Amino acid sequence: MKIGRVIGRVVSTQKVESLEGVKLLLVQPLDENLQNVGDAIVAADTIQSNVGQLIYYETSMEASRVIETRMNPCDAAIMGIIDDMFVKDKK
Repeated sequence: MKIGRVIGRVVSTQKVESLEGVKLLLVQPLDENLQNVGDAIVAADTIQSNVGQLIYYETSMEASRVIETRMNPCDAAIMGIIDDMFVKDKK
């Protein structure tokens, strides 16, 4: 799983059938220090997360399993909302 922050919404008037009714959000990937890593991605949201929330997400085949339709083109999906995070100091 990967860490990210929801930074926006994606509005799509036409989607493939398997993504109908699925909210799409713009997610900025983060490292363990909550610093931006790479470009933002579009992720399917089935847990009702909102802009500004810290989340964890998955990509690839694992992401497509979040949506009930067996075969779908989902490449990233939000799996949960992070309430708190602790990282031990590196020495």
